[in-house]
Amino acid sequence: MQKLSILIYHRVLDTSDPLQPGIVDRSLFDRQMWGISRFFRVLPLAEAVNRLRKGTLPRRALCVTFDDGYRDNVEVALPILRKHCVHATFFIATGFLGGGCMWNDRVIEAVRGLNGDRVDLKEFTGQQFDLPVGLRARGSVLQAILRAIKHLPFTQREAAVAFIEKQAGRTIPDLMVREPDIRALLRGGMDIGAHTVNHPILSRLPVMEARREIAASKQTLESVTGHPVRLFAYPNGNPGLDYGEAHVAMVRELGFDAAVSTAWGCAGMRSDRYQLPRFTPWDRPLPRYLARLALMRLRSPAMTGDSIASAAFDVTERDVEGQ
Repeated sequence: MQKLSILIYHRVLDTSDPLQPGIVDRSLFDRQMWGISRFFRVLPLAEAVNRLRKGTLPRRALCVTFDDGYRDNVEVALPILRKHCVHATFFIATGFLGGGCMWNDRVIEAVRGLNGDRVDLKEFTGQQFDLPVGLRARGSVLQAILRAIKHLPFTQREAAVAFIEKQAGRTIPDLMVREPDIRALLRGGMDIGAHTVNHPILSRLPVMEARREIAASKQTLESVTGHPVRLFAYPNGNPGLDYGEAHVAMVRELGFDAAVSTAWGCAGMRSDRYQLPRFTPWDRPLPRYLARLALMRLRSPAMTGDSIASAAFDVTERDVEGQ
């Protein structure tokens, strides 16, 4: 059976961040890209979707995607992708092309600089959060704060973020790509996709505003790149929660060829090409990372003609020695 693995990344840090242990750094990303380039057939997303539809997808087909448009995608990830001849598609939220960063990164940097032992967000969420000493210990608290305010109405969420920033005395960092960075990605052989303007949760917007977010991001990126933008990624991307069927219809009507969600799994021939699933293994040791990728392809009960022996493969520490 035809199977397509689509990986999802957001950032690649130069060095690991104890406050964000789930984000890969340069060294780990280098190992991961070496592994997938050796054990998988990496394809551009547009080509892979087309071949999946035609039934001509090669075995172990895999795509790499990045969401949001962080500058480290260009400065850190791009050289590694080119080193290993790995193609990737970058989904850009165009509202940040002029500088600044997304709301969650503002919270991250504020929590990094907070003094005291508590963050009181009762006014916004009805909750308060105890702050342990040390960045690594604060990581779980940070995630709880992000979850608590993520789905608040836009104005209320912005007020909560500004409140935390004021307590920390931090200014908004500049983390996102600019127009020259997008052109650098294209020169590096990568593809660009749309990801709305302001990265809103589409299901929380009026219908026409949601459509404008999608359409305007496409138009802006086409103006920057000089090429049609045919791929889209839903912000946050949880089907039925962050977007609905009306938004899928918008994406189709606006001329996109395919769209990706954050539903966990592999795509098959019967998958809706406007709601393609994605995932990235959380395992840090490279053998486990690669094994997780292989085993994910076995989850569908309809894998006729394939077996664990043929779809998965043995990856040992000896295979990745020296990497």
